[in-house]
Amino acid sequence: MSELFNFSDHKVFSKDLYIKMQHVHPGISDLEWYEFDYALDNLTPSSGWDSVPVIDRAEISNQINQIRFFKEIQLKPLKENRIILDEKIASLTRTLFKGLVSGAYSPEWINSLFYFDIRGFLFFVRTRYFSPEIIAHFGGKPFLEYEKRQHTLDACQDIGYRELASTNREIDQAFIGIIEKLINISSTPFLLTLAGPSGAGKTEIVDRLHHILSGTGKSITAVEMDNFFKDGDFRDGRVLDENVIHFELVRQSLSLIMQGKPATIPRYNFLTTASSHDLDGNLRYGEKPIEIMPADVVFLEGNFPFHLPEIAKWIGVKIVYLTDDPIRLKRKWRRDIDYRKKYDQVYFCNRYFRTQFLRAQEVYRPLMEVCDIVVDTTAAALWLTPDLERQLTTAFVNESNHR
Repeated sequence: MSELFNFSDHKVFSKDLYIKMQHVHPGISDLEWYEFDYALDNLTPSSGWDSVPVIDRAEISNQINQIRFFKEIQLKPLKENRIILDEKIASLTRTLFKGLVSGAYSPEWINSLFYFDIRGFLFFVRTRYFSPEIIAHFGGKPFLEYEKRQHTLDACQDIGYRELASTNREIDQAFIGIIEKLINISSTPFLLTLAGPSGAGKTEIVDRLHHILSGTGKSITAVEMDNFFKDGDFRDGRVLDENVIHFELVRQSLSLIMQGKPATIPRYNFLTTASSHDLDGNLRYGEKPIEIMPADVVFLEGNFPFHLPEIAKWIGVKIVYLTDDPIRLKRKWRRDIDYRKKYDQVYFCNRYFRTQFLRAQEVYRPLMEVCDIVVDTTAAALWLTPDLERQLTTAFVNESNHR
């Protein structure tokens, strides 16, 4: 088919791609062709679509499973003093476009490995979070499953938390019920850690738990662990481990919290990406840290290495709250770009493309391999370790016997 198609005619190529992309992303149908073509102009090679190679599918699959491919993505490549899309990202999207038009790649194959984002107008690699080892860690199957509702957001270009929460209602309620049960059967102070990718809804679910538990007679507080981040300029491009956070301050704070004492922690400015503390952990002049008061229940929210033994020993239950990358990206467009105005938009695309694969390998999979609960809101599935299942079953039986 590619031999018969006239790739030198941009208008013909654009119209054919527009039709076929509607089978890749339902939101394309909401665009007029000329709107689609406006965006395509930004990716059209100066030498024309004839110059774009159609690469073998096996070669593409191998490429996007290599850590090196993602580490080589530049966050701020410049052209005429303006940040531009990394050439690897642009080249991949062009190849998928041409392969779709030529018939070399089917929409089904493309969607099995990638997802298309309309606002960025490019293909991102689809991250696989559940490895065979993680599935085995949770006994081979979810503890609870509900109807998947996030697909109702597929056509949206961006979303807010209200829309996301409405699709997560059943799985969130089940998760909250389990946490209530665990708190009731545990001693205090009880520490829960809630980690997960940015935009998954961690802060909001902690706020809901705080509101629900505040009426039980127990004192509740939350520690946003992102406040322990060192400066953004220092962290950029580095592995997310104990070296990019104020690790010694984490240990000191957790020790005080477990003794029922107040703890003073750093304050991280999410707009300037600067910490209240210097790289050596000393409070900077004029900065004000955050004071955490003692409480019966302490939520540690954010991504930090709770799989390390010296951290894990203090934590009552370790949770990963997960939402798939395409949904989080839609949320981050609205939250981080439209509202916070946090990033240059092209830098944001480069950063998101690069970091999702790397974060899954370096952070989330290691955490999922040792945590007690995974809340997978996209699959509407709640995963519990066999040990935690037995603990909850025993508590339920004991509770029933005392009624």
